[in-house]
Amino acid sequence: MKLIFKFNLVLLGVFLIGLVAAAAVSNELLQRNARDEIVQNAKLVMEAALATRAYTASQVGPLLQTQIKYTFLPQSIPAYSAREVLNGLSKSFPEYAYKEAALNPTNPRNRANDWEADIINKFRNTSDAREVVGERDTPNGGSFYIARPIQIKDEGCLACHSTIDAAPKTFVERYGPANGFGWKVNEVIGAQIVSVPTVVPIARANAAFRTFMLSLTGVFVFIFVALNLMLWYTVIRPVTRLSQVADQVSQGDNMEAADFQVKSRDEIGVLAQSFNRMKKSLVQAMTMLEG
Repeated sequence: MKLIFKFNLVLLGVFLIGLVAAAAVSNELLQRNARDEIVQNAKLVMEAALATRAYTASQVGPLLQTQIKYTFLPQSIPAYSAREVLNGLSKSFPEYAYKEAALNPTNPRNRANDWEADIINKFRNTSDAREVVGERDTPNGGSFYIARPIQIKDEGCLACHSTIDAAPKTFVERYGPANGFGWKVNEVIGAQIVSVPTVVPIARANAAFRTFMLSLTGVFVFIFVALNLMLWYTVIRPVTRLSQVADQVSQGDNMEAADFQVKSRDEIGVLAQSFNRMKKSLVQAMTMLEG
């Protein structure tokens, strides 16, 4: 087996081990960063909804309080404001969704579907549960969601949702008497659910992984060619020439051959000098024996 073949075999093995290790580490890191981005996006949407609810409850609701006697304005309800603001976001980013799902909602559009009802029941059955995260498949691809319980902590909410008789007349006229009543203090009546797509961040991570691996492979090919050229010009070629001259001298075919010239001062150069001295000694010994 030739030296250059052994060298390339070892170099290829080292590269493959390094490539597999780099692929495992980089893919794990990129996927983790993509997951972190997804979680941060979901939390940002959730905090935007909470900020909208707080603003409506503290500043908009009190200004519209007197209007409820004449006509019910849903703009005074924090849940309505949060939903409308996040609906504006979904027009530009349809994959992002926000919903205040409830088992017994006032507005039918907020009624929980099957998977949302499962989350709400988990909050109702687990008193210390404050957040649920998970992933689910949708027609547009994977979706990551964060859910937080909606719990009645303010008795002021019961002014509209305790009984039909206690609710403002304008409220009942707008939404009807069938839904949104019978709520109790400290009861979990629903969940805030934010859904964000996983497709885009994961696709970006996969694209970055492919680019990194192709770049790493390109760097290896360049190093592979450069090392082979260096090995050929600095080791293989001079050693091959030296072995040819040594073979001729050993057989007595070319005892008058000129000294093997190597300009380098590395190990090959030292070997060439040693060979030249050996050849001179051999020529002198043969001359003395012939004399």
